Amino acid sequence: MRHSRTASITRRIPVTVLALLALAPPLSAANLAQDWTLETADGVPVTLGEVAARQPTVLLFWATWCPYCKALMPHLQSIRLEYGDDVRILAIDIFDDGDPVAFMQEAGYDFTLLPRGDDVAKLYGIEGTPGVLIIDAQRRIHFDLRQAPRMQLPAGAETAGNARKAAYRAPYWAAQIRRSLDALLAEGP
Repeated sequence: MRHSRTASITRRIPVTVLALLALAPPLSAANLAQDWTLETADGVPVTLGEVAARQPTVLLFWATWCPYCKALMPHLQSIRLEYGDDVRILAIDIFDDGDPVAFMQEAGYDFTLLPRGDDVAKLYGIEGTPGVLIIDAQRRIHFDLRQAPRMQLPAGAETAGNARKAAYRAPYWAAQIRRSLDALLAEGP
């Protein structure tokens, strides 16, 4: 009797596994950035697939009120200047009631600004700021800030305000972004 029960379970396992595999999304879909089009503040359409096909693309999901974004953006500007036309940075403004155009102009950032990006943030499950993704020519996601190793803050910094915590974290995040870009550029087209 025990043998027949084991045999019955053993026969059901492959069927169960196949059913679960059929329901699961393809493995590559999890790392593939969905294509989308947003307009710049001037009304020029920008499509992710077209931009990423030309060069690695950094998607920055940000808001004018976000202290972590404000701390990270100078580092991203440095990356933009360092890598030049080899990398493109799309600054996707989300969850914001501020003036992202004025903010970018006053700060002197020359990323491609895409206001009204809430729907794109939802595509990627971005619920907070900053969100950073790095996309290659095939729209594969090579870096996701949410999956980067967490940095240990210095003693006492955990109780500091967000601006101070951001000042510690932003350089670390920028180093992670540079490492990912360097690896992606080393792979070549």
